[in-house]
Amino acid sequence: MAENKTKPTAQDVPGFLDGVPDPKRREDARALCRLMARETGEPPVLWGPSIIGFGSYHYRYASGHEGDAPVVGFSPRARELVLYLYCHGEWSDELLARLGRHRTGKACLYIKSLADVDEATLVELIRGSAAEIRKRYQGTT
Repeated sequence: MAENKTKPTAQDVPGFLDGVPDPKRREDARALCRLMARETGEPPVLWGPSIIGFGSYHYRYASGHEGDAPVVGFSPRARELVLYLYCHGEWSDELLARLGRHRTGKACLYIKSLADVDEATLVELIRGSAAEIRKRYQGTT
């Protein structure tokens, strides 16, 4: 079975954020880092080369594949901020509807700029996602 490439590293998170080329994306990434740290109570850790994660949990699929992942996280990509949140189900539908300009993927929330979204709603999504992961993987975080 393939080994997970995305693992926690000892790399410097502020140094990584300093290297984000676009000044606006860099500013948004720093703000998002502070927000996620505050809302999770966890310090930022660089996972792999480009994901900043907060907390961790261990998962195991029915297929036998298992690994560790951040409870919540984000990556300041070139075109947008990618937030790794669990936003599935009734608890998140209403929040996503009032978040503002975004798109979603299987386990990602994509936003161009923090100015495009309602911060209070984003905080609720971060809190809800972290709570959902911690509930599902209780004892592994």
